[in-house]
Amino acid sequence: MMTSTAEDIPVGQMTIRFLIDSEASSGSATMFEFAVPAGARVPIAHSHDAYEETIYGLAGVMTWTIEGAEIEVPAGDAVCIRRGVVHAFRNDGPEVARALAVVTPGVLGPEYFRDIRDVIESAGGPPDPAAIAGVMRRHGLTPAP
Repeated sequence: MMTSTAEDIPVGQMTIRFLIDSEASSGSATMFEFAVPAGARVPIAHSHDAYEETIYGLAGVMTWTIEGAEIEVPAGDAVCIRRGVVHAFRNDGPEVARALAVVTPGVLGPEYFRDIRDVIESAGGPPDPAAIAGVMRRHGLTPAP
């Protein structure tokens, strides 16, 4: 069995901690924890065609919009987002929300979050939406219209 070294990646107001990357799972899955402060700016609605994403709530409550339906995911609850389904999330609560994400197969890695971080940090203000969308597409995410 092979494990991966945890890595914290700050992305805007969120923090992503990679726990298992594609190399550690022979491409079968990636797993990361992410923390979303109350009211934080979060990614735009998007879909992904090459993988499923399962979310398990660890703390607080995240509100997910999946195919237009709002679903609250508190600690101990889970939701699976199928390929091609448009989704987004936010934290409307008073505390930091944390969740575990499992991506199968493991085609989304820490490189995506580092690239998004770099666009945000280099902007010196609000990031360029076209640059963000370009990074998303390069890593297999499709921004919603």
